[in-house]
Amino acid sequence: MFTGIIEEIGKIKGKRYKGNGCEIIIEGDKIFEDLKIGDSISVNGVCLTVEVIKNKNFSVSLSSQTLKNTNLGEIKVGEYVNLERALKIGDRIGGHFLTGHVDFKTKIYSFKKEGEFYLMRILIPKEYKKFIVKKGSIGIDGISLTIAETFENGIIIYLIPFTIENTNLKYKKEGDFVNIEIDIFAKILKS
Repeated sequence: MFTGIIEEIGKIKGKRYKGNGCEIIIEGDKIFEDLKIGDSISVNGVCLTVEVIKNKNFSVSLSSQTLKNTNLGEIKVGEYVNLERALKIGDRIGGHFLTGHVDFKTKIYSFKKEGEFYLMRILIPKEYKKFIVKKGSIGIDGISLTIAETFENGIIIYLIPFTIENTNLKYKKEGDFVNIEIDIFAKILKS
């Protein structure tokens, strides 16, 4: 379980295909404070298991399903990812509950600066529209964000400068894929 408050931006240092899956090596800094082999970690909103820790790098394995259904399938060496360690009982929850189970990936429809803020439009597949709640929460690449507005095919998110600067969104542009996790409470209430 995660909160969607990104701890740091990691960098992809290696990607090696193994059978129908692959291993990625990620460089970080802050997350190593108490990170252990076997821990769950959110990488762009995907719950993965830490398998190797060496210096300031850790490795995780991606199944064929993860490669197909998340933006980690297209990720390249040198690109940046959002990192968050699993929630500890007793920690503050600054965002909202995220499971790390991505519902779908989608392209950023538009992404533009408006004054000092940013406006991002994301397309939502029809089968997920019923779970979208204006002013509700949504996980985008593991970031806990608020849905400001809806439009026929998607949602609008307003981003503050702090969020841009402290997440991988500062490297994103129109047409890039992002991982989406629908708010678990919206799923329960609307199923």
